Amino acid sequence: MPWMGIQDLWTFVVAVLVFLALPGPGTFTLLTATGRGGVRGGYTALFGLLLGDQILMWLAVAGVAALLRANPLVFHAVQYLGAAYLVWVGIGLLRPATPAGGDDDGSGVRLRPGQYFRQAILVSLLNPKAIIFYMAFLPLFIDPARHQGVVTFATMAALIFVLSLAYCSVLIGVGNLLRRRIIQHPRVGVWLKRVAGVFLVGFGVRLGVSG
Repeated sequence: MPWMGIQDLWTFVVAVLVFLALPGPGTFTLLTATGRGGVRGGYTALFGLLLGDQILMWLAVAGVAALLRANPLVFHAVQYLGAAYLVWVGIGLLRPATPAGGDDDGSGVRLRPGQYFRQAILVSLLNPKAIIFYMAFLPLFIDPARHQGVVTFATMAALIFVLSLAYCSVLIGVGNLLRRRIIQHPRVGVWLKRVAGVFLVGFGVRLGVSG
């Protein structure tokens, strides 16, 4: 049974954790701030990232809520498109990276001491693909028949916030060590991406079939 209008709650939790474990600009921003500013610097950057992420999420929520009000059939179509989007992203992560023009591994993040919070917000907000992701991701876990409007969206946002806070606290705890290993051994990041890719393809197929 859906909880607070959220269907497949535990799948939602696992999916969020998988995305958090995928190295990206936010991860390396956090680790760089921790390496330079200690625990205080890490948490300063973390709350900047979390604030920026919540802003993007609620922008996406506004679009999802409009679709939900407009037409249930359209909303179901968006759910199927979201499942296909997850599969597409997962396949992209499974492909070998190209030598030139590939994604930055994050090691080029440059943060100035004392400005971790502001710069972390910018790192988060200057990622417009996050809105597209949330537009595809959130509808997959909403039960159109039992959703509770803003309460459901707020619950999902709160869960993402808590999971992000817990996971990133672990990163801060082992910040310098983890940062050096990922940067000095790029294959670690490659395998993390592949594992995430397998999960995303699985999530997309499962949610598309169950939808």
